[in-house]
Amino acid sequence: MIINKVINNNVLSTHDENNREIVLMGKGIGFQKKVGDEVAEDKIEKKFVLDSEDEVGKFSELIEMIPHNYLNLSVDIISYAQQVMPKRLSPSIYISLTDHINFLLERSTKGELFENPLFNEIKSFYPSEYLVGEKALELIESEAGIKLPQDEAASIALHFVIAEYNMGMSDTVNATTMIRECISIVEKELGIKLDELGLHYSRFITHLKFFAQRMFAGELLDNQDQEFLDMIINKYPKEYDISEKISQFVQSKYGYDIPKEEKVYLAVYIKRIQPHIEI
Repeated sequence: MIINKVINNNVLSTHDENNREIVLMGKGIGFQKKVGDEVAEDKIEKKFVLDSEDEVGKFSELIEMIPHNYLNLSVDIISYAQQVMPKRLSPSIYISLTDHINFLLERSTKGELFENPLFNEIKSFYPSEYLVGEKALELIESEAGIKLPQDEAASIALHFVIAEYNMGMSDTVNATTMIRECISIVEKELGIKLDELGLHYSRFITHLKFFAQRMFAGELLDNQDQEFLDMIINKYPKEYDISEKISQFVQSKYGYDIPKEEKVYLAVYIKRIQPHIEI
């Protein structure tokens, strides 16, 4: 492999066999090296892929500003996440998480840590990501000697949600809030407390996640056969009425018109989530 850019004495970028931009880390791997030199492969300790030279540039600027062990922490956390999370992560996680850890530890030393208002929602709706957040707190305490509150596990988890669903921070926060609001509407209209440990609840949450992702991306479903949709509406009128209430709320708060197809799918999941109902 040929060196594409020397970022510092311990980090450089190159291209792999598929011509992807990759970042290599290792003690002294970039020391007295220049563009065009061969990579000392015996010094490679960690490597990861970035999407473009632009991302390599952003990453380079970032790591020039932070302690080297923060970068190691970030890479270790992401490596753990890749083992326990099924979905592919956007390479931008290397930039966003490293930046977040740097900012988080700066705030910690100043005593400027805050409660996460979405802590319960993140822990409930994104359990795998929250598990990564908890592991991150363990690694930070082990490597940096700083014990952080559990709220920070949720904040770290949110970065992995963003990397999974390719949404910005604002849309991700809105999506998480919207899921909570949808659950509240369903529980109020059905007059029940949903079983958060149930399989159908988990599936409903997954559906709401992808519904939110489609909505904020402007890709809501709207091409199903109308006769089929009308059949479902006639079969589940109560549930469709609840999905209409959800749609009206979403339109009022977030400004999105929800197509009939999306409302029908919501109705089906609302039917399934009720106790002792199988369809």
